[in-house]
Amino acid sequence: MDRRILHLLQVDARGKRDTDIAEDTDVTGTTVGNRIERLEDRGIIRGYHPDIDYERAGYPLVIQFVGTVPVTDRKPIAEQALDVLGVVDVKQLLAGERNIQIQAVAESTDRIEQITEELDDIGLQIHRSDIVSEQTTQPWNHFHIEITEDEE
Repeated sequence: MDRRILHLLQVDARGKRDTDIAEDTDVTGTTVGNRIERLEDRGIIRGYHPDIDYERAGYPLVIQFVGTVPVTDRKPIAEQALDVLGVVDVKQLLAGERNIQIQAVAESTDRIEQITEELDDIGLQIHRSDIVSEQTTQPWNHFHIEITEDEE
């Protein structure tokens, strides 16, 4: 049941009310609300985030930085990177080299240069930076897989 709820929230967390999810899961809206609350309390649902078209919002440049930081400094540098104006996403990777990916948005190439300098100042060794032309995301659909009798 929780996995079905997670899938439906991934598809449309803002537009789905508890009663809508209840109809899709054959339980009551109260049950859905209680389950969502437990999923939030357990840290499984960490938040609800809008999908923003940065170009339409006035930030036409989306940049993906790939870099290296010392493994022992990965977490503090990732946190500092989030404080850089324009940084919207930081991924820490387990690999020793090229162990951090940072996505930033900017309105101009001048701002990209400033972001690059600020990331360098906090200790990120940048290996490459790419301008993202398009990004497509989808909900992870395996939360909603039904097991048929043939698969049991």
